Amino acid sequence: MRKFFLAAIAVGTVASIGMTASPVQARDYPFCIKGDIYDSPVGDCSFDTYEQCLASASGRLAYCDVNPFYAYPNRGYPKKPGVADPRKRNRLY
Repeated sequence: MRKFFLAAIAVGTVASIGMTASPVQARDYPFCIKGDIYDSPVGDCSFDTYEQCLASASGRLAYCDVNPFYAYPNRGYPKKPGVADPRKRNRLY
């Protein structure tokens, strides 16, 4: 009886591992929804089309914009004017 119980647990474990969801595909989305309700200055960048973004923004105080990471991949995050880049400090050594 014990062997049957352990075999059933092993089969159940293997089956549940095979049925788990795969990790989310990492990809860049070209459009972001922005507004006061989002904590991030970039907003929620999870839209494939501008129309999807507009449909989500409809009825809220939000607007759609291009994802800066998608549109300008080599530039990175847009910097605020007047803020120095901490990686480019004058080193005294």
